[in-house]
Amino acid sequence: MTRIPGTSSTSGGNTSSSNVKGNDLRDVDLDQFLGLLITELQNQDPLNPMDNAQMLTQISTIREIGSTNQLTETLGNFAVGQELAMASNLIGKKVSGLDKDAKEIQGVVERVSVQTDAKNPSNRQVSVHVGNKIVDMKNIREIVSN
Repeated sequence: MTRIPGTSSTSGGNTSSSNVKGNDLRDVDLDQFLGLLITELQNQDPLNPMDNAQMLTQISTIREIGSTNQLTETLGNFAVGQELAMASNLIGKKVSGLDKDAKEIQGVVERVSVQTDAKNPSNRQVSVHVGNKIVDMKNIREIVSN
């Protein structure tokens, strides 16, 4: 039988287990889950196949994971949009906060930018530019209206 990393197997009273606590599948993404399900189906005992209730439960879990992933992505996009709108409203206003080097900065916001993470393009960060310094929106401490 094929061994899948991160799973445990019990056969012939011989038990090997991984560092996974209980049924902790929080870090399993949809592709990994589908891979596990397909491997399980390929390696099931033909004389004792998975019953329909188990199959429906697993399909339901796949749909739930997919829906949760879509909701998380949608909410993340919404949050970035809101942050970008807030940052745009700061153009021309005097702010104080911490720049990228954690140094106190004060001045007028000239422009706004969005940086993406090279490893994870869906991870975006909204920043404002004060002179030649970049301030993350989370590091703005005070906004003074002109």
